[in-house]
Parts: sequence; C-alpha cells; structure tokens
Amino acid sequence: METLSTTKAHGGTQYVYRHDSTMTATPMTFSVFVPEHEEGAKLPVLWYLSGLTCTHANVTEKGEYRAACAEHGIIFVAPDTSPRGDGVPDDAEGAYDFGLGAGFYVNATEEPWSANYRMRAYIEDELPAQIATHLPVADLTRQSITGHSMGGHGALTIALRNPDRFRSVSAFAPIVSPMNCPWGEKALTGYIGADREAWRPYDACALIADGSRVPEILVDQGEADSFLETQLKPELLREACAEAGIDLTLRMQPGYDHSYYFISSFMAEHVAWHAERLKR
Repeated sequence: METLSTTKAHGGTQYVYRHDSTMTATPMTFSVFVPEHEEGAKLPVLWYLSGLTCTHANVTEKGEYRAACAEHGIIFVAPDTSPRGDGVPDDAEGAYDFGLGAGFYVNATEEPWSANYRMRAYIEDELPAQIATHLPVADLTRQSITGHSMGGHGALTIALRNPDRFRSVSAFAPIVSPMNCPWGEKALTGYIGADREAWRPYDACALIADGSRVPEILVDQGEADSFLETQLKPELLREACAEAGIDLTLRMQPGYDHSYYFISSFMAEHVAWHAERLKR
C-alpha cells in the first residue's frame, strides 16, 4: 500500500492509502484511523461505507468519528464508493446516481461495468485482506460495519450476506430496498441487468425475506430528509425485520436531513454501540 498522508489526531493517526486493486482493476484510495494502542495490540475494526457522489474523504473530513474511535480503541476504515481512473466507464449523461461515485457495492455483470465495478468483492474480500496484512487488526470476526444512504444499503447487505464476519451492523439513512426505489432500480438494471431475481442479494429487505439474519440492526433516519419517502423507505425494513424477528432499533430524528450534519450528530453513538458488541 502506498501511504498518501498521515495526520495525528486524538492520540492516534489518520492515514490515507492507495493500492492497486485486482477486483476493480484500478488504483483505489481509502482512509484508516488507527487509535493509540500498545505495541503488539490487535484492534477491532469498524467499516464505514459512504453514499452517492462521495469518496473516502467525505466522512474522513466531516464524520467526527475519531474521538469516539480513540476512546473505544477501534480502527475506522473508509473505502471509496466506486472504481476511478482513466478508462473506467461513467454514466453517459454525467448523472450523479450511476457510474463514478455510485458503485452501489455490487459485482456488476453487465458490460461495460463488469470489468471495474466489483465493489462487493472489493469490500468483502480484497480490502479486508489488505487491512489485515498491513495494520494492527484483530481477526476478521472482530469487525463491524456501518454506512450512509447508498453506503447504508452496502452495510446492511454485506452484513446480511456475511453474518459470521461482522459482530454488528448499523446505518444512517440507508436505502433499505433498492428494488423498490428509483436510485436502486436504475443502478441494479444498469449493473446487473433486467432480471429482478438477480437483484435480491443486493436488497436488504429481500435478503431478510430469503432467510438472511443478523441479531440486531441500528438505524438513524432524519425526519427532514428529502429522500425519505421516495428513496429510503425505512418502513420496509421495519416490516421485514418484524416478520423475521430481527431486533431493529429505528430512530427517527426530528429536524435532521440527509447531510453530514446529521451523520456527525450521531456518529459517536454508533461507534459506542458497535464497541459494546465488538468487546463481547
């Protein structure tokens, strides 16, 4: 891994790295906060998946997670949202909700996207192996995952597909059912094709209906979020969890929107919630 920057913060170090990805066939940049720790110590990891248009930099600069991660001794990893670079295909009209910055954490099967848009494999397999090799990470079962919007969709689906890998999962304003919203229908059609059955591994509510389980989920959702009714639809996750017996804590936050003002307001609570489960 190539180190792009190191910055001291809250007693630990904020890193930005770049490496050549086999899964995406591009260089990939990501950030990692490593709290102060004793030599030889192995630390648990909290993954954060960002939303549409974002890179690793959005949460790194605005997420306000470092103090909480330093307090609880947790490494915080923030990947990019899609492959980038020369030759990587993008939406022909430059739309923000497809192509660069909008990888939707899927393994694309449709051309021309399938050559690079393999964010599922990158997040589930390749980047964890890189982190474990180069950083003071505990074993792969002492990890948790969270995310925002499209990244909340990624966090939920990845946790549901890999229940033995993640001790806990939470989300901020997640897209809970891409099969039932315009963002998701556009992305899944473009990346996966028209067969809606092939979309089900990338829809949290469908995964739950098909038998995937996690013990509990924490979700914060702003009531003033402009995407609440058309794109996010948290009631669908509430219904799916109730039917499956999954303990869902869905906190509707009055006055909060979809921005990092909202995310940063509740980030420390999410870190503490994950820390409790990582230490069990």
